Amino acid sequence: MSSALVLGIDPHAVPGMDGDAIRAVLDRELARFGEHAIEASMTLVTLDESAESTLVAALTAREWDVVVVGGGIRKPDSLLTFFEHVVNLIRQHAPGAAIAFNTSGADSVEAAQRWL
Repeated sequence: MSSALVLGIDPHAVPGMDGDAIRAVLDRELARFGEHAIEASMTLVTLDESAESTLVAALTAREWDVVVVGGGIRKPDSLLTFFEHVVNLIRQHAPGAAIAFNTSGADSVEAAQRWL
């Protein structure tokens, strides 16, 4: 069975965002991986000092076939440096994994499938 790790920002940590509604979308998407015979895990980080250690723990938990980086990490221009850091953490701690990007929290399966 193929494996995928989805990385994103915890929607409950973003001011003005309906964290419960967005988390529900993310949870439905995570369940959809199983429908496509892909074992998946999701790691959501807050933008504080715990982000790096949380990401490294997820990246090293097992060998991943693909790591999907969510739009919350890469789309805001203000997070460019963090996005670069995430990509380099993936290269360092999951060197065998392909890297994919979703367009929303509802198409992570398709992003992963492009590289599986």
